[in-house]
Amino acid sequence: MLITTICRVSVAPSLQPLRTRCLSMKQCSPKIQIVRCFTNDSRNTFSERLARRRSLKEKLLAPAGETAFNIGKGAVAGGAALGLGALCFYGLGLSKQTGAIDHATFWPEYVKQRIRDTYMYFGGSIVVTAASAAAALRSPRVMSLVTKNSFGAIALSFAALIGTNVIVQSIPYQKGFGVKQMAWLAHSAVLGAFIAPICFVGGPVLIRAAWYTAGVVGGLSTVAVCAPSEKFLMMGGPLAIGLGVVFASSLGTMFLPPSTALGAGLYAISMYGGLLLFSGFLLYDTQRIIKLAEVYPINSARPYDPVNASISIYLDTVNIFIRIAMILAGSGSNRRK
Repeated sequence: MLITTICRVSVAPSLQPLRTRCLSMKQCSPKIQIVRCFTNDSRNTFSERLARRRSLKEKLLAPAGETAFNIGKGAVAGGAALGLGALCFYGLGLSKQTGAIDHATFWPEYVKQRIRDTYMYFGGSIVVTAASAAAALRSPRVMSLVTKNSFGAIALSFAALIGTNVIVQSIPYQKGFGVKQMAWLAHSAVLGAFIAPICFVGGPVLIRAAWYTAGVVGGLSTVAVCAPSEKFLMMGGPLAIGLGVVFASSLGTMFLPPSTALGAGLYAISMYGGLLLFSGFLLYDTQRIIKLAEVYPINSARPYDPVNASISIYLDTVNIFIRIAMILAGSGSNRRK
């Protein structure tokens, strides 16, 4: 009994630190677990964020699907339906307001002559551009220059286009064949050489694109003439914003191939969005030409310039043709696959 009591007393002090340590561990264990859980949560959150960043990058650079192109095709189909509806609405005279075609009967002869001269230069620009593209296609040096992807060749091409355009519009207009007309021919020829590589898509595609372009331009011009005189003149601001978006997308396609998801989206904006944009520009520019021919003063020091007036619808038509040809070429290659 005494021995048992002595053993308990002697053992008790030695177990006391152990009990104290266990008790302290029990008291501190919830805090340790909370700290550990918080640390694990922060690590998991960081890893999830990193995974999201990687997944976003992977999505942008992933192989392109058909989503962007299907959206673009749907937008173009919707625009075509809207244009056809507008053609029927304004062409049948269902609008309560009068259009330019209603005012044409009361136009003075000089207004009719201005519009006639403008569209004569427009048709001449199309013919010169087509002839220049055909001639450039037969010249290895010209094709080597316009097909190069180097920065110098691209800068030279853009400088030639912008430079000839600025020169044409800065020269005062005079009747007959003079310096203005020579600069106009040079500008149309340079643009024809610039778009000559589009001939590589093939003759049948180009013929179809030309017919489609003629239908689009003719239909939109009819809508602009039959619509109220200033119906589309209020679209200048939105069209300018859209032009910036399409231009930025076109620049982006130079660095991101359409085989990636981001590149496909930019390409769709440039092609399908550009087709809708320049169709809107054609409506705007057609009514602007008519308005300018009506209100431009007869006795102005600088006469009415049909060359400058025709450049806007000429560039709209060229951009529409290029995009239709590229879309047709792309759809043809997809069918062959």
